Amino acid sequence: MSVTSDKPKKSPKVQGSPRDKTPKSPRTKSKGAKSKEATAERFAALEEVGQNSLDLLLVVDKSGSVKYANPAALATFGISLEESIGTDAFAYLHPDDVERVSTQFLELLQTPRGSIRDTVRIVAANEEVRDIELVSTNALASVAVAGIILNGRDVTEHNNYVKQLHVLEERFRLAFEDNMAPMVFTDLDDRVFAANDAFCNMIGFSREEVLGKDSTPFTHPADIGITEASHRRILRGEEGQSRYVKRYLRKDGRLIYVEVSRSPARDEDGQILYNVISERDITDERTLAAELSHQALHDTLTGLSNRALFTDRLEQARAKIARDGGLYAVLLLDLDDFKGVNDSFGHLAGDQLLQAVARRLEHVTRATDTLCRFGGDEFLYLTEGLNSPKDAELTATRLLDALVEPFSVAGTRVEQQASIGVTVSDGTKFEMNDLVRNADVALYEAKREGKGRFVLFTPSMHQQVVDRFELVRELRQALQSGDLRMHYQPIVDLDTLEIVGFEALMRWQHPVRGWVPPNVFIPAAEQSDLILDLGYFALREAISAASSWKQSGEETKDLSIGVNLSARQFHDPGLVSIIESVLAQSELSPEQLVIEITESVTLHNVSETMNVMEQLGRFGITFALDDFGTGYSSLSYLALLQPKIIKVDRSFVSPKMKNSLNVALLEAIVSLGLKLNMTVLAEGIETPAQFERLRNFGCELGQGFLWSPAIPKEEVPAMLRRGLTASTIS
Repeated sequence: MSVTSDKPKKSPKVQGSPRDKTPKSPRTKSKGAKSKEATAERFAALEEVGQNSLDLLLVVDKSGSVKYANPAALATFGISLEESIGTDAFAYLHPDDVERVSTQFLELLQTPRGSIRDTVRIVAANEEVRDIELVSTNALASVAVAGIILNGRDVTEHNNYVKQLHVLEERFRLAFEDNMAPMVFTDLDDRVFAANDAFCNMIGFSREEVLGKDSTPFTHPADIGITEASHRRILRGEEGQSRYVKRYLRKDGRLIYVEVSRSPARDEDGQILYNVISERDITDERTLAAELSHQALHDTLTGLSNRALFTDRLEQARAKIARDGGLYAVLLLDLDDFKGVNDSFGHLAGDQLLQAVARRLEHVTRATDTLCRFGGDEFLYLTEGLNSPKDAELTATRLLDALVEPFSVAGTRVEQQASIGVTVSDGTKFEMNDLVRNADVALYEAKREGKGRFVLFTPSMHQQVVDRFELVRELRQALQSGDLRMHYQPIVDLDTLEIVGFEALMRWQHPVRGWVPPNVFIPAAEQSDLILDLGYFALREAISAASSWKQSGEETKDLSIGVNLSARQFHDPGLVSIIESVLAQSELSPEQLVIEITESVTLHNVSETMNVMEQLGRFGITFALDDFGTGYSSLSYLALLQPKIIKVDRSFVSPKMKNSLNVALLEAIVSLGLKLNMTVLAEGIETPAQFERLRNFGCELGQGFLWSPAIPKEEVPAMLRRGLTASTIS
């Protein structure tokens, strides 16, 4: 209850105060009381002390009425001296403290010369609550005082400060001890005097094991200097805060990476008191970053370098060569006939083979070289520190030798060879794209020469590439302008010498080059999408020509027309619909169309090849396996594909080396076809002796210059009317 300036001189009764228990005597002087002068003299000494004291000083009688209050007390209560004299001292107490203080007051009245120390709360006139540290002393027996002396000190600000300190300490305790971030405090010698649980858990040591020690026992030996250098810089004032990464060796031996933030705590004069160190375990982040970096620079299937890393290593090699001299080489390696593995065993087996090849190549890769998976079944190899191109050739030989031993894929031994294109540079001539392009040119030559070998790039090869590009450009123009034409070579029944069909062969007469052989422009076209356009041109022209012969009235009912399809054309998704459409627009029976495919077509994708053959077979279209006997796996594919016709390659019919072994081999091939109930057609028959030999072996069909080269379609009707007789071959 507060005291105001209009409060009556006589304080209100406070419930539970000693005034309820001790009857008051009237405020009249007893007969034995001394005069006012004696009273003033009695308090003079007390007032002299209280007047200049900063502490609160009050005197109350045994009923609790105020007899005296010094200026400090009056200022604290916010009242005047006149307002205080005679009032109930308990009226100034905080209501929650009245009962406790009243009990203490009654006890004090029973204890002469006793005293009680306590902290009480008072309510000032402005309703502000103040904390008073109070000492109450029983001086009733004193002649000079004859009352209870209350000596107090306002400790409100002090208590508030202490409370704030407690709050801050609790916050700090929570921020330090319960912090999920590892934290330690170290002294000026960098020895730990406080460590939270998170720090101890991070390094695997207990608090007792780290207190009083520096971080040396659990720091990686190579990183001890990092901490010491940071501590010295802060002590010298060279930096206000330090941040660095170091490695800790946990108690269990595991290595962890930690990011450390070190800050000095200073006093009001700026002197360093201790170090506050906050740490963070970044091991997982480092591991993830390393994994992401590895993924960004390495092939996911084989784990080898990818193009990005290879480019970076190439730039480093160029800089080194420019500085130190010497040569380096880029080798482009391509697996030969790799698609056959995918087709035969599936893509999973193909991936396993690529991984096995990568491990083989890695095994022979020098520490200073770089092996890269370039894409698909191609690998790039960068070798540095070469003295001559011969060193690059030795490297290529080493890589090819690594693939000699067969691989085990899907439980099957697979022989996998490769071709390599090699380009050598002194670091000043070519950019990466040029180097890879030149290696690719050399690789093309290696494939063309028979695979399983390497070829070193020469400037003349680049000119060949330019020439090939120009040839393709002119070939495209020829297709558009109509300079490409189809000629037709007769297919002869070797028993009756009757013409039973024709093979459509493409011819190109260049206005400047003259006649360009198919073995020149067809391979060039196969390196571009132009091969598809050429293939469909041949298909349409051949079917149209065969239809025209029938319409001319010649006996062409049973004549077949053979058309060669490239691997890319045969596996074109639109092939079946195109053939169906072209046949529908002609009068040619599907049974008269013979699609000729080589072994390379079947190897491209065996399952897809069989699917296309099945679809076209439903129309009645016949298939012939061309150039039979030239591929290592032809025999195995005969039973799988079951073509109606096998065409014996001219290399068996007209061998360069004539001997009895060649004759026996030719007889065996013809015999094999007959036993498999397949029609055998021999290519390249040029002499009567070859004709007689084949007929004696039982070969049914043949074609070659013995009868006729390929002729324009306009000449076919005359040939059919004239026919072939025995005199033709005499």
